[in-house]
Amino acid sequence: MYRATKVRVEGSFAPEGALAIQSRRSATIRELLSSDMKEHSSATHRGSRPLSPALIGPAWGLLGVAAFSLTVPLTRIAVADGGMSPLFVACARAVVATALAATALVITRQRLPRGGQWIRLGIVAAGVVAGFPLLTTFALTTTSAGHSAVVIALLPAATAVLAVLRGDERPPRAFWFTAAAGATAAVGFAVFRGDGFAGPSWADLLLFGAVVAAACGYAEGGLLSRELGPWQTISWALVLSAPAMITLSGVAIAVQPPAGSPAQWASFAYLGVVSMFLGFLAWYRGLARGPMAQVSQIQLVQPVLTLSWAALLLHESLTWSTALGALAVIACAALAVRTRLAQTTPGLEAGSGPDSGPARYDPAESAGRMESAPARACR
Repeated sequence: MYRATKVRVEGSFAPEGALAIQSRRSATIRELLSSDMKEHSSATHRGSRPLSPALIGPAWGLLGVAAFSLTVPLTRIAVADGGMSPLFVACARAVVATALAATALVITRQRLPRGGQWIRLGIVAAGVVAGFPLLTTFALTTTSAGHSAVVIALLPAATAVLAVLRGDERPPRAFWFTAAAGATAAVGFAVFRGDGFAGPSWADLLLFGAVVAAACGYAEGGLLSRELGPWQTISWALVLSAPAMITLSGVAIAVQPPAGSPAQWASFAYLGVVSMFLGFLAWYRGLARGPMAQVSQIQLVQPVLTLSWAALLLHESLTWSTALGALAVIACAALAVRTRLAQTTPGLEAGSGPDSGPARYDPAESAGRMESAPARACR
């Protein structure tokens, strides 16, 4: 009698009765929790609203630019007094970033790039992993961070020009006029100093080369991040360049063993972890979410932030020539980017052009892979 009553109470007397009761109990608990959250939880309070989808891309882009704005001043600190050679600072920081990137790729079990994507990754690696760090680091051994920031302010216009050429766009003449005006302003700032015409120095030539290299990497990386994913793009580029960067780092250590102050090593750590990896993660994610032209305009904030950091960390004085040169270059770059933005069709900016291809990056799919890998490891 007792057993029959127990069986009926537990629900196992009917087929699948225990499962039915358990399901009803779970539904009741979920209903109670849901009603309680609606009334009391701040997560569902009427006053809190999620970030607008239109602002997600620019927000990630701003985060990346804020991370990049410290690169020039901290590079200047790292190579000061000759404790660390510029070759070591430029290459070894890529090795540090490669270790982080390779770990992330292995843990999340990312698919290998296919075919021509490796060639495009080579362009990204040559531009932002090797070219820009090497050229700017050697330039900063003989010039100030503020001067470098003004020349590098040409980067948004250069990126827009290469994106136009890469996408086979036909912008109006105003775009080419403003881009040329920005380049002229940057060259004029480089060759004219406070006491008149001085001609471009080797540091200026290196900085202009760095602008071209970074623009190539940004333009190609922005397109490729829509196929591979934002952090996957810079990660694969770092892995692809690892053999060369490790070899050059070994040569630099053999020629001049690095020796620096705690501030210099802290600057080097930031360059390797943030400037070479986490900053690109945010920047390429912003470009992938788009619109790309709108997000690229956020680069215009970077020279202003860099000049501020140079004054704060390096105590560099902001001269009138530097301020006027920065304003001229930034204004021309802003007009160039805005002219292209007004001309670009929404469909192309959304990535529906021929370069988008069938293998578009799906943030939800990538997030699923990142979450499922640790879960599989736990099991």
